[in-house]
Amino acid sequence: MDTGTLAESRFAVVSSSLMPRRVRYSRYAASFGAVIRRLRDQRGWTLIDFGRKANMNPTYLGFIERGENSPTLDTVILLSKVLGVEASDVLREIEQPK
Repeated sequence: MDTGTLAESRFAVVSSSLMPRRVRYSRYAASFGAVIRRLRDQRGWTLIDFGRKANMNPTYLGFIERGENSPTLDTVILLSKVLGVEASDVLREIEQPK
């Protein structure tokens, strides 16, 4: 394996076993992920595009979008900024009853 290539790569392949996952289902994590996915899709971005813009691992972003991981408040604010929306609007949307 060429270690120089891996070191130069912006996104290395990461085993999903290294990413923390929620053991219990969270309705809010799933709702947040759905909102983030909808906003990303509206912009025509792939997870890789979104990861580059947010400087985050696309695999982790996929976990968030599927509701398999609850992001920190810092991550909620960062993702909202990258998507060009207010974090408060995203949170308000997930609190509204369906």
